[in-house]
Amino acid sequence: MRNMTALATITLAAALSLAGPAMAQQKGEILIGTQCDRTGPTQIVGIRICPAIQDYISLINSKGGVEGFKIVAPEIDNEYKVPPAVEAYERQKQQGAVSMMLYGTPQVQALNQKLQEDKIPSTSPGFGISASADGKRFPYLFPIAATYWSQGAAAIQFIKDKLGGSLKGKKIAYVFYDNPAGREPTPILEDLQKTEGYELRTFAVPPPGVEMGAQVLDITQRYKPDFIIDHLFGRSPSVAIKEYKRAGFPLSKVIGLVWASAEADIDAAGGWAVAEGYHTLQFAGAGDEYQTRQDIKAMYKAQGKEPPKEMDDTVIYNRGLLIAAVHVEAIRNAVKANGGQKPTSEQVKRGFEAIHDFTLGGLVPPLKVTEEDHEGGGWVQVFQAKGGKFVKETEWFRAYPEVVAAAVKKAE
Repeated sequence: MRNMTALATITLAAALSLAGPAMAQQKGEILIGTQCDRTGPTQIVGIRICPAIQDYISLINSKGGVEGFKIVAPEIDNEYKVPPAVEAYERQKQQGAVSMMLYGTPQVQALNQKLQEDKIPSTSPGFGISASADGKRFPYLFPIAATYWSQGAAAIQFIKDKLGGSLKGKKIAYVFYDNPAGREPTPILEDLQKTEGYELRTFAVPPPGVEMGAQVLDITQRYKPDFIIDHLFGRSPSVAIKEYKRAGFPLSKVIGLVWASAEADIDAAGGWAVAEGYHTLQFAGAGDEYQTRQDIKAMYKAQGKEPPKEMDDTVIYNRGLLIAAVHVEAIRNAVKANGGQKPTSEQVKRGFEAIHDFTLGGLVPPLKVTEEDHEGGGWVQVFQAKGGKFVKETEWFRAYPEVVAAAVKKAE
């Protein structure tokens, strides 16, 4: 009888253990509206960043959800086009989304006013409207990572350090994808030109950015810059890397802003040997040495599955983890502040503004989001293509914060 009782106890304990996550999600569901680009011109990002978002949500739910709520993040492909993005937003608003993961700078610009009217917070990490770092003027838009202005400032600081601490008389080429996102960093580069004394020449790359041979010859053979800043995305980063290599320009004198900076770009350019020396800015850690990634692999293993191939592109996949994680953290803050009840979108907005010292085990910079600062500090790291992988060159840093702050303040 004693053995039977012990066996029953063990069986009950095992059943309760297995039921833990399910029992912890009896409060219902909380919806995050999610947009992606799996079929449009920036699908090289979308096909990796969105699986990461879904994996992180699954990981959270496998551990019991958020304070008893299951998180759901149904994904809609906006094809990097504004009309589908607006349609997706309206659909997910009607479904009761408490926050939005918008995708694409033109899409954010088109929907910002709707966010304010509907009082729904959205993230735009590493893209969107740089002035939205000002939470007072853009109360429902959270860049939550280094904006294009902060990225441009960081690139100039990195180049200055590489060139010996002075940019007086140096020549910098700014090569950008010719759309609103590509043009966004220009004001900061022009402001810093006045104080740092460098020569700046801009080169617009027409979409879709797959023909750059003539431009690269103009840049490397005629202009002959001391350094190049690439603000490219979609297929254009790999095209640029190949063309620089073909022209004999040293890639150690090129730095890509965050959307020109992934393993997929290196692969498309012809591999690591082609891209050796290329510098990249990152607003989330690159590589596999982060606990969250190991937890996701363990989750798949427990399901008898292999980790998804999307994890191999650590740069983009890790950004997806950052995006999902800050939404989950904002929701967690909101639920706690609301006495454990399901929060409204307005409460989730305040939950974003309560994110402090959130690093996700080093994958995320030391974010501090406030009602005034929706960027979280503007932190980046620089990695270099070296020996078949991205090698970290700097710790988290931010550059010219006073210049960026002044630009945010005077932005219309």
